[in-house]
Amino acid sequence: MRQESLLLFGLIAIVTLAACVADPAADKPDAEVSEARPVAEPAADGTMLSFSEDSKITWVGSKVTHQHDGGFRVFDGGINLVNDDPTASSVSVTIDMTSIWSDTDRLTGHLKSADFFEVETYPTATFISTSIAAAESGYTMTGNFNLHGVERSISFPAEIEIADGSITVGASFAIKRFDFGIVYPGLAEDLIRDEVAITLDLRTAASE
Repeated sequence: MRQESLLLFGLIAIVTLAACVADPAADKPDAEVSEARPVAEPAADGTMLSFSEDSKITWVGSKVTHQHDGGFRVFDGGINLVNDDPTASSVSVTIDMTSIWSDTDRLTGHLKSADFFEVETYPTATFISTSIAAAESGYTMTGNFNLHGVERSISFPAEIEIADGSITVGASFAIKRFDFGIVYPGLAEDLIRDEVAITLDLRTAASE
């Protein structure tokens, strides 16, 4: 009987481990989160370049047994470019939270509900940069992120390229939804992870 119990326990453990999926945010750098910081007015001598239609903001979230891909279909904003110098420039983004999408319609509807983003109460999210600093590899972008009615300063690594009057900003990092008051746990046997992987692929049209 003891041997049979051990065998059964082993089989259950194997099935459980097989059912678990890797955390898609585990290999992303964590955004540093702190209190919101003062925001300066955009530099008057800058050139405001709006994001082009091929810009993307996507995310990957997960629970113990599954992961989901998604993003936002509607957002606007741009980059105030100063002297072709990213460190003197600034970025602003406004996201239409009602435009959130995921790989299943059921999840999309749930994400819009009070369990998650409460889009009827908080229809927009914003990011306004407070600094862009050169780093050993690329840049470190810091700014105030207002999500779900909670505003925090976040810092994350970014790649910024300027060519022919156009700018590309790329970034991939992880944020914790608990930092923004989104604490719905999911099912007891299939908990939703706190970390969410974010990918930014922002481009501007070339200045005239």
